[in-house]
Amino acid sequence: MIPEDLYYSEEHEWVRIEGDVAIVGITDFAQEQLGDIVYVDLPSVGDRVESGSVVGELESTKSVSDIFSPLSGEVVAVNESLDGASEVINSDPYGEGWLVKIRPSAEDPTEGLLASTEYAALVSA
Repeated sequence: MIPEDLYYSEEHEWVRIEGDVAIVGITDFAQEQLGDIVYVDLPSVGDRVESGSVVGELESTKSVSDIFSPLSGEVVAVNESLDGASEVINSDPYGEGWLVKIRPSAEDPTEGLLASTEYAALVSA
């Protein structure tokens, strides 16, 4: 399941642009690879993040995995509903399982990200 209206990073994060904010989460492929997610560590509202930098952590029954920011900007919201209910990332990665909202600093925040067809080719390789 790779929604066509999103952008993707090679590290398996997705980006949805809504107005001047980018909503970020991990892809269905990523959550399948991780297994049952049991803990999420996210950045704080107001934090500045750089594209490609580690901004948090996902802990699953299999491993611990870094969350990479797919773009640069300021964190304007974190999904606090994941605190104590991180399994939502597994059940609804493109909806209620979103991780952070970032106000991008770049004029074109999708530059360098993959379209759905490019991401599909990446994960099928």
